[in-house]
Amino acid sequence: MNRLTTAKLTLAALLLGAAGTAFAGGQQYEPMSASARAWLSKSLADVAVTQVSVLQAPEARAWLGEMSTRLAKRIPDAEERLEFLQTLYYEATRAGLDPELMLGLIQVESAFKKYAVSPVGARGYTQVMPFWIKVIGTPDHNLFQLRTNLRYGALILRHYIDIEKGDLFRALGRYNGSLGRAEYPTLVVNAWQKNWRYTPPTKTAGL
Repeated sequence: MNRLTTAKLTLAALLLGAAGTAFAGGQQYEPMSASARAWLSKSLADVAVTQVSVLQAPEARAWLGEMSTRLAKRIPDAEERLEFLQTLYYEATRAGLDPELMLGLIQVESAFKKYAVSPVGARGYTQVMPFWIKVIGTPDHNLFQLRTNLRYGALILRHYIDIEKGDLFRALGRYNGSLGRAEYPTLVVNAWQKNWRYTPPTKTAGL
């Protein structure tokens, strides 16, 4: 990738962040092995996020506080924002993903609009295509429900990362239905790095 192309992609990401618009695409249906389908289906099993101990850890509470401040302009209601962040933190870490990466993905996919629908029918914060319900879910799954949407999105991205053997660039391309093109992965990574990267406070020696 030459410098001019990189500069254009970086500018596009900055403009997207300033405008608050979304760059939603849509996952493409691909046949998968029975074992992969079984793992994804099993992983959708429900857990009450507010009751899990991981959210009570000091580092999680510090993360929630910082991200709540950063997200306030996008989700003004404090209670709604906290529920969103608690759910996202749990679902991302449960899937082995960086929660901050998921925030970057959601910024680009839906601009944090819960009821966003793309031109091809992708739904919710993480813009999940409805075919996934038939492939790994059950008919009662509602892709506009917070926990359902974030769980699907996290598991789908995890699935694509596994398919691509850890190659995030290609996994993000699959997620957006734009495999092999640089624009979408670059937008997500730039949103992640610019707006959501978080370094935990350093503990004071002796404390």
